[in-house]
Amino acid sequence: MMFKDRIFNFSAGPSMLPLSVLETAAAEMTNYHGSGMSVMEMSHRSKTYQAIFDQTKADFRRIFHVPDTHEILFMQGGATFQFAAVPLNLMGENGKADYAVTGNFSEIAAKEAKKYGDVAIACSSADRNHTYIPSQDQLTVRPDASYFHYCANNTIYGTEWHYVPDTGSVPLVCDMSSNFLSKPVDVSRYGVIYGGVQKNLAPAGMAIAIVRKDLAGKQLPITPKIMNYQIAIEKDSMDNTPPCYTIYMLGLVLKWLDEQGGVEGMEKIKSRKAAILYDVLDSSELFRPIADKEARSDMNVTFRTGDEEKDAAFIKAATDAGFVNLKGHRKAGGMRASIYNAMPMEGVEKLADFMRAYEKNN
Repeated sequence: MMFKDRIFNFSAGPSMLPLSVLETAAAEMTNYHGSGMSVMEMSHRSKTYQAIFDQTKADFRRIFHVPDTHEILFMQGGATFQFAAVPLNLMGENGKADYAVTGNFSEIAAKEAKKYGDVAIACSSADRNHTYIPSQDQLTVRPDASYFHYCANNTIYGTEWHYVPDTGSVPLVCDMSSNFLSKPVDVSRYGVIYGGVQKNLAPAGMAIAIVRKDLAGKQLPITPKIMNYQIAIEKDSMDNTPPCYTIYMLGLVLKWLDEQGGVEGMEKIKSRKAAILYDVLDSSELFRPIADKEARSDMNVTFRTGDEEKDAAFIKAATDAGFVNLKGHRKAGGMRASIYNAMPMEGVEKLADFMRAYEKNN
């Protein structure tokens, strides 16, 4: 039940990386392209590293179709860093922001933003334990808000926004940590898109922030220099030492993504993978999905048996069979199969076969 001696890792993050990417990184570990050193050892000011940085940024812009109106920033601290950076940079004009709370991380982001201004909850799915996504007519957006924030995919509860909120002239800010580069996105509709890279793009330690340039430069006076979008734009993410090796790994993942047909190709692949598991759940008498059908995530498939002991027994059996990290988050319980971009189709197909066989025998 192995894939080239590797288990099938369904972790919600840090998650698995493409095997070919890991093999390339291993081959280049001690001597990158004849430089005599690892990328880990390079000065971020060197010509060799600058070439890596520039190519990675250019590839990201091309693959994700980022227009010239937006700047791509490679920032430390992951998405949690951005929970503070967003309000600090964008609340400067009127001190107001609206937040959609549809899961754990959007709730944390809203609480963080409240430290810096007037935050209103535009909608919440907490009334049904975050098993659904509110519809457009359930959103309350203040016309004078500095921005509207939502989290595109909710890793813990297994829900995903399948529409882009219409907020009129209020800039959209979106946390795409767990579905980044899994499908095409009209970046021009957003003021800021950000996300941690440890689920779909690279090892942990960095966030990518795509910032509409006209929104920068309006930061609160208390904004730390390291969080200042305007400075990050002016210094091309190199005001201080960036997360060099993570950026290099991102570059390798982007090359791999090109081979899959870019985000357009990945959208087809991820939809097929998700359908395989949801087909099992919809026909099962043992397992049942947690998220409402119309809000199901293509990245995090959450399910349970309804009995904690049966859940634990299945998780143990799956782990013994080479399917690891299927235990659901403590807030949601049950099971969760995270099937990010790097999860091979074979892993999903074999998990589906295992689930059917397990149900038949139990």
